[in-house]
Amino acid sequence: MTIHDQNLQAALSPVSEAGEGKPEEGIALCLSGGGYRAMVFHLGVLWRLNELGYLSRLQRISSVSGGSITAAMLGLKWGRLAFSNGIAGRLVKEVVDPIRAFAHQTVDVSSVLQGIFLPGTISEKVARAYRKHLFGDATLQDLPDDPPRFVINATNVQTGVLWRFSKPYMRDYQVGEVKNPTVSLAAAVAASSAFPPVLSPARLELDPASFSPPAGEPHHQPPYTTEVFLSDGGVYDNLGLETAWKRYQTILVSDAGLAMSADPDPGTDWAMHTKRVLDMIDNQVRALRKRQLVAGFQSGIRQGAYWSVGSEIATYGVAQALPCPVQRTAELARVATRLADMPDAMQERLINWGYAICDAAMRRWVDPTLPAPSGFPYPRGV
Repeated sequence: MTIHDQNLQAALSPVSEAGEGKPEEGIALCLSGGGYRAMVFHLGVLWRLNELGYLSRLQRISSVSGGSITAAMLGLKWGRLAFSNGIAGRLVKEVVDPIRAFAHQTVDVSSVLQGIFLPGTISEKVARAYRKHLFGDATLQDLPDDPPRFVINATNVQTGVLWRFSKPYMRDYQVGEVKNPTVSLAAAVAASSAFPPVLSPARLELDPASFSPPAGEPHHQPPYTTEVFLSDGGVYDNLGLETAWKRYQTILVSDAGLAMSADPDPGTDWAMHTKRVLDMIDNQVRALRKRQLVAGFQSGIRQGAYWSVGSEIATYGVAQALPCPVQRTAELARVATRLADMPDAMQERLINWGYAICDAAMRRWVDPTLPAPSGFPYPRGV
């Protein structure tokens, strides 16, 4: 192992959640952020993973932002997916269809306006929309028992590190852990998808007595244990990678992040300039995470596959890949990062693209003996 590989291993996986030592055998799926673009793209990914028999084999699903909307719905409906021989027979009915219906709701603009002119915060309005259209009164305790474990990631603005929501616990390693949290699923997903500057922060009120006894955390005291301010999970880790990488040997990463391009007129007013700068930061963080991931695959530290909404399917070099012209998929990679009404035609193209590129990556890097797909989920293609 080279010095670079040793540094990479130390940086990304110093300690697993189960204790010290090498990662466990098992497969983790990471779902990135990217608004409705990510939410819908990941549906195609789940669709193909299910057909290949990999959905039922997952030990962990780690998500941020738009990916957390899809992951949370999958987790909530997990017990109703009717698995038979490792294949979920009701994935489309229980997960795809409700998410597609929700993708017609414009949440971001309405939440901002209501947050400005009505009592309550913008993030609370987003959570209310998630509660109304997707999750109802479900809490983190309505997620399935392991496996898979669903980890919904947000960023703690106070400490600058991840705040993890899951059924067994929610945790910030600098603040501490709350076991068996009863936070609503809508609130957890709203925190994970509170992308700045307009939807952030999400505020979480806590009882200090609910925390486990301190174990050396530097901020295990009020106000960190009474009031938490959370932002989009992608601020810290826009691939949802960290909580999966530190635990499992095989990592699958679905990246629906926005493909940033040059802009001759980036705007000089504070709002547009701030957005452009935040996009640049997001782009660079994603690029660094991707480089670390690919270097880990190349060095043998981990196995798995990476695919993105901005990939070119021809680069995977697999036989019988679905037809995905670059000019068509490039259009999908540029869909705005919004929580805004998405037409059915665009939804179907994004689902088809997630399905196709996941298939190519899985057959190229995970198991070349997997069968080729017979066609797209929807006939319009990409």
